[in-house]
This record gives sequence, C-alpha cells and structure tokens, in this order.
Amino acid sequence: MGVLVFLLALIPSGGEGSGFTMHLMRAESPGPDVGKLVPHIKETAKILYLMYILLTVLNFIFLMIGGMPLFDSACTAFGTAGTGGFGTRNDSIASFSPYIQNVCTVFMLLFGVNFSCYYLLLLRQFKSVFGDEELRWYLFFVVGSTAAITWNIRGLFPTLSETIRHSAFQVASVITTTGYATTDFDLWPSFSKAILLCLMLVGACAGSTGGGLKCGRLLLLVKSLRRNLHQVLYPSRVQVVRNNGKAVKENVIQNANAYLAAYVLIIVLSFIVISLDGFSVITNGSAVISCFNNIGPGLEAVGPTCNYGAYSTLSKLVLSADMLAGRLEILPILILFTRSAWKQN
Repeated sequence: MGVLVFLLALIPSGGEGSGFTMHLMRAESPGPDVGKLVPHIKETAKILYLMYILLTVLNFIFLMIGGMPLFDSACTAFGTAGTGGFGTRNDSIASFSPYIQNVCTVFMLLFGVNFSCYYLLLLRQFKSVFGDEELRWYLFFVVGSTAAITWNIRGLFPTLSETIRHSAFQVASVITTTGYATTDFDLWPSFSKAILLCLMLVGACAGSTGGGLKCGRLLLLVKSLRRNLHQVLYPSRVQVVRNNGKAVKENVIQNANAYLAAYVLIIVLSFIVISLDGFSVITNGSAVISCFNNIGPGLEAVGPTCNYGAYSTLSKLVLSADMLAGRLEILPILILFTRSAWKQN
C-alpha cells in the first residue's frame, strides 16, 4: 500500500496541508493518474487500507481452511497482498495442494485490480465497475494468456485441469508481479515464455498493489497512438482521448508518454550494463525486466528455480536500483538525481 499512504491515514487532515497530502498520494500511488475515492484524502487512505486488510484476512482464512500452517498462511497472504511473492519454501507454492494454489491464483488476481473498483462495488455501482476499460483489458490479458499457454503446454501435464491450474497460476503471478511459482515455467515452450515475458512488461491495473507498466497506462498509450494516426489522416479534426467515456487531460497523456520513454531507456541501459557479466541475452533481458517490474523470477539462469547470485556486484547494484525505480514509479527516483531538484530556490 505504500508508506506515504499509511502516513496519510494517520496525519491530521484539512488546513494548509490538504494540497500537500494530494501530492503525497500522487507520488505513492501507481498508475497514470490519481483521484480521490471520497472528498478527503485521509478518508481515502483509510478506505484503501480497510479494503487491503479485508482482502488479506480473507486470503489468510482460505489458506488456513486448505490446511496450510499458520505461519505459512500469514506469510503467503502478506506476500500475495503486497505482490511480494516471497515464499516460505524453496519451491515457492509448488509443494502445496492444488486448493492452496487456486486460492493464491484468485487472490493474486484480486490484488491486481484497481482498488477503486472494490469501492464502487461497495457503493453498488456495478455498471461503473463492469464498464471500466482498464479492468476489461486486465481480464482479457489474463483469460487470453491463460488459454494460449494452456493450449501450448497441453502435453506437459497429465490432465487438462492440472494444465489450466499451472498456466492460470503463472499468468496471475506474472501479470500481478507477485512472483510465486508452482512449476519451472522456464522449461515451457518458447511461445508460453514469450507470453509471460510480455505480461511482465504489462503488469496489473493502476491503483493496485502490482507493479509493471500498468494496464491503464498501456491503454492510454494505445489510445494516444491511435489519435496521432487519425490526426495524420484528418489534421483538421479535433481528436480527444477518452477513458471510460471521459476526456483524458493532456498532461496525463504527456506523463504516460514520458513514463514510457523513461521505462524503455532504463531497461535498455540496465540491460547493456549487466551484459558485461557474459550471461545470455535472454537471461539478462528477463533479469532486468523482472527486477524493474518487481516480479522476481526471470528466464534461464534467473528462472523460478534459480537466483541472481552469479551476477557481479555492479550488476546487483544496477538491478537493485531497477527494483527501487520500478516500485516508486520511476519519476521520483529520476527527480532525486536531477541537479535542479537540489538547487535552492
């Protein structure tokens, strides 16, 4: 949920600090734009935390029902809620029962949804939730990727149900940037690994606990590209980018474009630096993408059954910086190292 959002739930509201708290919320919250659930930022932070805690407790209860030990249930619930994915066993979730794996799949996907959708559900605004474009894209990526991978790996597992279970779990784990694993997906065919690599880049919904580029930001980038193409064909026509039927402010689109530029630039530079260690292109590329999007496992030498221990100190520092930049939505880290930010006004 973020340290700043936690502080917003505690600090006094109103007065001169009300504008400052909104800036804090924008700095901490992932996605192209940030809005309030209710008029007061402090109440918004409290609502977010209540929903977060409720989902975490439900996850914990369902894990306990499945026979998972108390300590493992707590750690797994926390790792799922924060999409941290730090398992209590060396094989992550692989040695647990199919029921436990299915519970993790469901809750990983739930924590990848924009929390505003849950608030709208509480208000019984079902039409607004089901009409949310980002949520539809998110579900399309999940269902489509699961179906494609299931078809591609159908011969690797004895039954169709087991194939669907593993493919759905890995899709949920990767797109939400959680990083749990039930099998060594590095042994899957190239088509399936290519899909997972693309999902690493996409990430979950804006306003969720997941990392990555975010479905909402990708949606804006696609619509912005389409508008630019239409402007070439019809230069005199006024083109407006809309999201959920509402016009998107130009500064939001500009921020999304700037984010994409920084996103690509950092990935490319990091990839070049860590390539000095001599690992394969797939290993280095997936390592940077995985760390930058806060996933965990990559492919080949950094796959789900491996680790990053073989990389040099320089590469580990670069990948550590990538993890921080990706988790903090890039721009705060870039501003920190901008010379003008340190000049006295």
